[in-house]
Amino acid sequence: MEVIVRDNNVDHALRILKKKMQREGVYRIMKLKRAYEKPSVRKKREASESKRRQRKMMHRRVQSA
Repeated sequence: MEVIVRDNNVDHALRILKKKMQREGVYRIMKLKRAYEKPSVRKKREASESKRRQRKMMHRRVQSA
């Protein structure tokens, strides 16, 4: 990930970096890695995330058609 600092405006570049990290899901991954997650809990979470993605894709298909 790369952010260009223009006119020595580090605050603006930092804000852009945070937005990019949020969009990529880096913060969510860091939060999940903070503590141990039981395999059963992990499977349940991944299944719910998969269902959410599927619903989102179906919603987009319905909207575009």
